[in-house]
Amino acid sequence: MLRGVSCMSLLLLFKTVVGLPWFQTISAALVFYIGCGGWKFLKVFYKTVGRDVRGAITLVRVKLQVKRHLREKNTVPMIFKECVKRHPHKTALIFEGTGALWTFKELDEYSNAVANFLYAEGFRSGDVVALFMENCNEYVGLWLGMAKIGVEAALINFNLRLDALEHCFSVSNSKAVVFGQEMSQAMNDVYSMMGKYIRLYCLSDCDPLTIPPGTEFLSPLLQSASRLPPKDPGRGFTDKLFYIYTSGTTGLPKAAIVVHSRYFRMAALVHYGFGMQSDDVIYDCLPLYHSAGNIVGLGQCIVLGLTVVIKKKFSASRFWDDCIKYNCTIVQYIGEICRYLLNQPVRDAEAQHHVRMALGNGLRPAIWKEFMTRFRIPQIAEFYGATECNCSLGNFDNNVGSCGFNSRILPFVYPIRLVKVNEDTMELIRNPDGLCIPCQPGEPGQLVGRIIQSDPLRRFDGYVNESATNKKIAKNVFKQGDMAYLSGDVLVMDEYGYMYFRDRAGDTFRWKGENVSTTEVEGILSRLLGQADVVVYGVGVPGTEGRAGMAAVADPDHKCDLQKFVQDLKKSLPGYAHPVFLRLLPEVNKTGTYKFQKTEMRKESFDPNVVKDSLYVLDSIQGKYIPLDHEVYQRIQSGKFKL
Repeated sequence: MLRGVSCMSLLLLFKTVVGLPWFQTISAALVFYIGCGGWKFLKVFYKTVGRDVRGAITLVRVKLQVKRHLREKNTVPMIFKECVKRHPHKTALIFEGTGALWTFKELDEYSNAVANFLYAEGFRSGDVVALFMENCNEYVGLWLGMAKIGVEAALINFNLRLDALEHCFSVSNSKAVVFGQEMSQAMNDVYSMMGKYIRLYCLSDCDPLTIPPGTEFLSPLLQSASRLPPKDPGRGFTDKLFYIYTSGTTGLPKAAIVVHSRYFRMAALVHYGFGMQSDDVIYDCLPLYHSAGNIVGLGQCIVLGLTVVIKKKFSASRFWDDCIKYNCTIVQYIGEICRYLLNQPVRDAEAQHHVRMALGNGLRPAIWKEFMTRFRIPQIAEFYGATECNCSLGNFDNNVGSCGFNSRILPFVYPIRLVKVNEDTMELIRNPDGLCIPCQPGEPGQLVGRIIQSDPLRRFDGYVNESATNKKIAKNVFKQGDMAYLSGDVLVMDEYGYMYFRDRAGDTFRWKGENVSTTEVEGILSRLLGQADVVVYGVGVPGTEGRAGMAAVADPDHKCDLQKFVQDLKKSLPGYAHPVFLRLLPEVNKTGTYKFQKTEMRKESFDPNVVKDSLYVLDSIQGKYIPLDHEVYQRIQSGKFKL
């Protein structure tokens, strides 16, 4: 159908040509439309209109609230204050580690004390204070209190040490660090590396000899601080709230900027899109330095008034017991958590909980149905969205394997798109006019979102590092002169607009003329190996095109039966997707958010001079894996070993 021509204009044209009465004209036009393939659109319309309407209502609802907060110049602390007024004595936070229960009033008063103390110490709007501690109720009160006077928190991954830790302090230009007692040794180790004076506060009392010199103990100082609301710092809805760092799977972490409007938008879209209720209790076992734990999960408490149970660290063995103890109705997951739960022995607690929804991202399609069935969870609320992205997706109707959708009926309502890229380099493929090429259903492409800085739902705030920000922006994507955010992730859309995650940038590789998805192969191999941790990546081999598949498998007890593994591979994967190389190691390194770290393993490749773990190569003649020693390695390097 030609652009700019309305349906009524076409009907008038059709009536003029055929010369029939209106009723017959409409009937004839409908028959003509269906005969020309329009039945496909009608099928899509019938199957997706309900989903699309729900998504549109969610989008409009959040947009109207965002406009109100913009107009009233609200901030996250101001929105939280509304929750406190509605139900001051409702439980806001429960810390599973100690059983500490804080009401909304208590959380409000603690954060007021933080704000008043820091203000008295000379901290002002725009200053940055780093938080380096494990999950607890105080963690929430600290960054919320900072926000009440416009101080920005840098939320530091508590797994970081030395160079990476010092980098996070310096890149955010932190003027102070608040750390937990459990981080004392890490702070001692990094103290001498700090190039400038930074004020240090330890949350709890401990032996002064175990912490850097000059450290002050924060808890007793807060007890004497005023718990009345601090003076309004004059911050706005689009001002900076805090910094969240990327996982650092491909280098040093980058500090992503989170503004107040982004915090609210991310929490609200999840809340309304997945139908959360005021009496829901959320089990948040994710690190609070990460957006999934602090915004998607904790945001339900801070800006929407739900009760959140904070877990110090994820525990597969305690997961369902905790849910029963605190009467949780929603649980969060990310990365490999669902697989770890499936790998636990069957227990009675699995059937005794009241969980109705599992919320998160990274649930592998291969175990989706098994997870729902075994743990009796009616709804999987899978979503897609990085901390900094403007193209979030949500699987609102429990479609198995999908991370979200975009309307096929009115695709322009939500300006996101899959565009064609070179999957090896992630370079955008463009038309002769310079615009990106949209993907058709079934074609993999990079997810992009149009940037409109004046719209809080479409803006891109980027990173502290300007060059890192620029790398995530492309121009002339949807139309000439526009800008779009580059997700760096490859997804596939089906005919109904459902999106399926395929791979992160650089994770898809080409072997024997075929594209291999590491995410897909990892899921299948893990299932074949009894839910073991498996990381798949491509490695270069001299004299061959593309990259050969290599799988690193966690095999701490040396139970891997390679003969059976080869037989299972033949039944489950095409030959080009079989791992050419195997690396059996005690454990696979993961980020604090349960994503696998494969950068170093990819660099080490299959060289026995570098890799000290057990290495194997698939002998195509014998049809089995054989040890990869120095002699075999030289044969591969010289091209004498057939892969």
